[in-house]
Amino acid sequence: MAWGAAHAQSIVMASTTSTEQSGLFAHLLPAFKRASGIDVKVVALGTGQAIDMGRRGDADVLFVHDQAAEEKLVAEGFALKRLPVMYNDFVLIGPSSDPAMVKGKDVVEALKKISARSAPYISRGDKSGTHAAELRFWSMAALALSKGAGYRECGCGMGPALNMAASSGAYVLSDRATWLNFKNRANLAVLVEGDNRLFNQYGVMVINPARHPHVKAQQAQQFVDWLVSPAGQSTIASYKIGTQQLFFPNASR
Repeated sequence: MAWGAAHAQSIVMASTTSTEQSGLFAHLLPAFKRASGIDVKVVALGTGQAIDMGRRGDADVLFVHDQAAEEKLVAEGFALKRLPVMYNDFVLIGPSSDPAMVKGKDVVEALKKISARSAPYISRGDKSGTHAAELRFWSMAALALSKGAGYRECGCGMGPALNMAASSGAYVLSDRATWLNFKNRANLAVLVEGDNRLFNQYGVMVINPARHPHVKAQQAQQFVDWLVSPAGQSTIASYKIGTQQLFFPNASR
């Protein structure tokens, strides 16, 4: 029997602004619906907020990128098994003129230079996976409490943070996918990339129905199973802007 209105199913997925603003879901979710008949309604938040949403039982599945926080959620019993899905990387963006002279491969040294020169810097400041990564890098630079006079937190998603950096000539840490899909670049450019510490892993988890019985765990599990299957992984790999692949599937690692 064909899927019709009487058979319509949907789940709520809390995910990151990077997966939404990169355009991945507009490419990925229609393919899953064709395979399953299930609609996925996306709530795009910073990873910390998405995880809090899952902890409250306000989502059926999480698709996020802060592995330590994800594993903590599973350990607390709020989510079932965490599975790796895909990766890309973070990049440090800044004015092409690079007044703080950060260009290179070492993200920690770059942050030290930004702080020392009090160069303008926009932080997400929103407890997202990108913000969590950035805080790790500031700590590695021994600058957790003193990031320079130019440091500003916007409490916003990746797209708005990039817009602020573009309009003010500031530095900003971004996931590469959102940057590649970002149109309002002004004079911004990728200045730091290739540091192994910039690796950005995404994971997926079904919310535990033992904690929240209303969760649509069966349909959510269907989505997870499809994401990590050859069909889901190949769909992720096929998402490109121009000739550039944005995400790299690694569920079978």
